[in-house]
Amino acid sequence: MTKQPIKLFDLWQETIDSLTRDGLLLCSAGADGKPNVMTIGWLAGGAIWSKPILTVLVRPSRFTYSRLSQVNEFTVNVLPASFAEAIQHCGTTSGRDGDKFAHTGLKPVPAQKVRVPIVEQGVVHYECRVVHTNEVIPANLAADIKASAYSDGDYHRVYFGEVLAAYAAPDAREKLRRALL
Repeated sequence: MTKQPIKLFDLWQETIDSLTRDGLLLCSAGADGKPNVMTIGWLAGGAIWSKPILTVLVRPSRFTYSRLSQVNEFTVNVLPASFAEAIQHCGTTSGRDGDKFAHTGLKPVPAQKVRVPIVEQGVVHYECRVVHTNEVIPANLAADIKASAYSDGDYHRVYFGEVLAAYAAPDAREKLRRALL
């Protein structure tokens, strides 16, 4: 099915609903071109520097962190609820230990504007180029967040990605809302 361009926030509510239900899939690639996919449960979007920006957070301990250091691009992929098991697998195993695409049956396919793939089974895709990073600073973090999200001291790097392309399957809204019924 051919995917069509969308405005960045055309399917934002559906994206956030999917994020909070099962998570979204973040794709990265190393300098060798080998793709990796991981589940994300945190995402923010808006306009910064007069650019459409998605922010994602990745811990230094994650395999994706090293990939983002090599290729400063990523894609965010929204999948229907029927892929919940695959999304969970991508969030509980490391790309260091094997090919998560092969294990789950998810298929990486070329993106339109970045070198990093999208997930073919996704119904909404955002392609991003990293324009800035910064570290979560423990001393500046609310104590309750530090206690609940960082008890092991593995603080995230925040990636600000300029959205270069956003597109979706024509029936994306229907496929994503069906999961909420």
